[in-house]
Amino acid sequence: MTQTFCRHNRFIQRCPICRETVPGHKPSHAAKPKRQASTGARASGRSAVGPASRTGPGAVRPTGRTYSRRTQEVRVHRETRSEDDGYRCELVPGLHSSADARRLAEEIGFASGRLLTLTAAPPSLYAEARDCGDIEQATWMCFLAAYLSPLQGEQPFAGIRAALLSSWASGTVPDLDEVPLGPRSSHDPDRGAETLTAYRRFAEHAADRRSIPHSGHTAGPSIGQQERAFAGEPEWPPQRRFERLFERLALPGFGRMGRYDLLITLGRLGLYELRADSLHLGTRTSLITSDPTPPAAKRVFGIGDPIHIERRAAALAQAMSTPIEALDLALANWTSEERVTLGFPTDTDDAHAVERALAALEL
Repeated sequence: MTQTFCRHNRFIQRCPICRETVPGHKPSHAAKPKRQASTGARASGRSAVGPASRTGPGAVRPTGRTYSRRTQEVRVHRETRSEDDGYRCELVPGLHSSADARRLAEEIGFASGRLLTLTAAPPSLYAEARDCGDIEQATWMCFLAAYLSPLQGEQPFAGIRAALLSSWASGTVPDLDEVPLGPRSSHDPDRGAETLTAYRRFAEHAADRRSIPHSGHTAGPSIGQQERAFAGEPEWPPQRRFERLFERLALPGFGRMGRYDLLITLGRLGLYELRADSLHLGTRTSLITSDPTPPAAKRVFGIGDPIHIERRAAALAQAMSTPIEALDLALANWTSEERVTLGFPTDTDDAHAVERALAALEL
């Protein structure tokens, strides 16, 4: 028989598709037996795999589970939920317990009270930053406060004050090896001073890109570096300025939680015109696992898509007549075993915000 090529560029007698059309061809219906390895063979195969054989062409992967280099970093956290008592509210479809909803209202009251206090009568370090008269040093103080996070307890700003021994005008970054970190800190000891160095470069590059008129503040030798970076374009409204700076501050080791805290603090202290109009939960960052707000928002709003979460968060904030930035800390504290105070008294509270929250949550 003369062998010819089929449309698949194979000998027609050998093509598994076209050979069926060859006259006299008898299809074989005998199923091939499946190859099964014994338990002992699989075990010996796993034990034979070493570091050198993983990268070879005949590398064998262990079976039965997904291989990952970061397996040792996975942590399982079991969240406690109150018993379902029939509670339902359209604004918070993820909550099925009135106790959980009431606790959320209490945390909204604390977070809202913190924002009001930060604006009217900020405590300790925040008051010093607002009144120091040096916009560069004040911005540096707020950055370290957001990056290191105030501690829980009687001396919440001890670690931040230790880091502030390296002032902005000195041009140096502090050594954080012995500095205590707060519960909302973004600092990773393995990174060392990488984030602080990146922040200084961020300010320097902003100063090189553009120049703005002096705002009347007295600055140190590095005149206007941070001020130029955070002022943005003069025609930007506060919400647009917040959004643009949030994007530009995506520095190594500085995730959503630290950036959000920093910009909220700067805006509330009146150092810059900044105002959040969302929670900015769509950020993709390796630090998302250390940020308690996104998983708490998924639980409360009953959905995982960041776009839908943002819409539901905005609807809740509007129904409560409460700034949406209050939900950031409120959601984080709602899912936490201990309330994070960020240097504010534990009894800080906005009673009116609690009342509005209870009414909106139909409690």
